[in-house]
Order: sequence, then structure tokens, then C-alpha cells
Amino acid sequence: MAIDGRIRENIYPGLEVDIILKKDQRSGKRTKGVVKDLLTKSNHHPHGIKVRLEDGQVGRVCY
Repeated sequence: MAIDGRIRENIYPGLEVDIILKKDQRSGKRTKGVVKDLLTKSNHHPHGIKVRLEDGQVGRVCY
């Protein structure tokens, strides 16, 4: 079962996730990477928790 990327407690540094970059929101293209930082401060976000990957890319976790 996949994690729910809309809930902050499910996401942590070192986790491998699929994200959608801002530029890919229309197409829905996913980018795979490992979480470095959590950028969303709230416990829940309807579009997915925003993270920075270890390679520096920023996007919202897919769910």
C-alpha cells in the first residue's frame, strides 16, 4: 500500500518518494528521489506535502 503524501507524519528525510515538480503540474509527470527536507509546516496539505529532494529539486509528494 502506498503512503498518503498529504499527511506530514508519513514523510521523513531518507524516504524515497515520487514528487510532482511545479513545472510538471499540468502533465502530472513524476520525479523520483529521496527526501532531504520537509517544506510544508502544516500536518496536512490537500495537494501533497512539499519536500526538497537530496538533489535539490522541490515538489509535492504524490499520493
